[in-house]
Amino acid sequence: MDERLLRDAKDILMSGKTKIPGTLTGIEKQRFIGSEVVAKLSEKQRLVLQNLMNSFLKRMREIDASDIDLGGWAAKEMVWLRIQGSKKPVPEFGNYDVDESNILIQSILMEGQRSALYENRNFDFSYTFNLDNKIARHRADAYLDLDALALNMRAINTEIRTYEGFGFHQSVTRIFNLAQTKEGLILITGITGSGKSSTLDAIVDLNNRSVDAHIIIIASPVEFVHSSKRCIIRHREVGRDTLSFKLGTIEALRQDPDIIVIGEMRDPDTILAGLEVADSGHKVFSTLHTSSAVESIDCIIGEIPPIEQERVRNRLADILRCVVSQKLVPTLDGKRALAREILVMTPSVKSAIKNNNTGEIYQMISEGSKYGMITMEQDLKRLYLDKKITVEITFNYANNKRRMKQILSSM
Repeated sequence: MDERLLRDAKDILMSGKTKIPGTLTGIEKQRFIGSEVVAKLSEKQRLVLQNLMNSFLKRMREIDASDIDLGGWAAKEMVWLRIQGSKKPVPEFGNYDVDESNILIQSILMEGQRSALYENRNFDFSYTFNLDNKIARHRADAYLDLDALALNMRAINTEIRTYEGFGFHQSVTRIFNLAQTKEGLILITGITGSGKSSTLDAIVDLNNRSVDAHIIIIASPVEFVHSSKRCIIRHREVGRDTLSFKLGTIEALRQDPDIIVIGEMRDPDTILAGLEVADSGHKVFSTLHTSSAVESIDCIIGEIPPIEQERVRNRLADILRCVVSQKLVPTLDGKRALAREILVMTPSVKSAIKNNNTGEIYQMISEGSKYGMITMEQDLKRLYLDKKITVEITFNYANNKRRMKQILSSM
């Protein structure tokens, strides 16, 4: 770290916090910091603070950390990084008390962004800077922690992992590729930090390299920015280019798309809009925060009011093509490996969904290897046999503990 930059930034932050009245609390304190401290910083001072943040992010990428966290009471005046799944404080970044962090975080936001933060107590945005003649992009979220501002940023890869490196079965690839399957809904699911975005970007790139088409990506925020190759690729950020996932999805129908990527099906309105678009003959990719294929199906249906569930169940059975549920599991060499469950729509799976017998689908997945299907437990077994993970990790990351125990005991 640049010691002079640390000192200059600290001087600006310490000077700024002396202007904050001790009687102010809550969101009014944040408004004061924005209007009377940050807004009155000189351009040179703002640049110093931005350079400080950029130096954190540069170092984060150098040591292959995925996330940075700072600010709020919980941070204990330190800056934290998530490295290979573990979150730890980084002493070399220096110490910043709550008010200094409040100023630092607000200094990287524009006036309109600060207003949105005050109004909603949370603000999702993308943050970029020039790193070695490349644009380094980050998904960011500023939020309140007991009235103090906290910030998380996640590094977005500057290069896409090639689709071929994922090793998908050829039957699954045919479903992903517009050249071979023109319509339907494909879901990439997993908890936060499971690599959903990387998988989805690789699939977008596969189509970008192999077919002449129009792809519209609706995201909050936009992460990796694809360059148009054989496809025209539009990026529409929620809150910036469109007002919501639902509206962005509906608007896309009037923009002559071949593929629509909905960053997240996070509410009933977006789910219904996504189903409608897929039902109209378009190819739709989206994500869910679920850890298994069956859970993904149940989640979509469960989000819909009961009076609509039968209709949605039948529609989902007709338009769903594939579900990939994935996890990043810690490996013996201190890194992480991708484990996944893959469901491919077959007549039997379709019938199980329509008849509300989703409990039967797990067995269909376990017996569907010829279609490219695999359960999470079968894929964890693969990683264990390849000597990449321990038996404890194999069991801990299984969705179906009973089945995992049976698999391990029969080996």
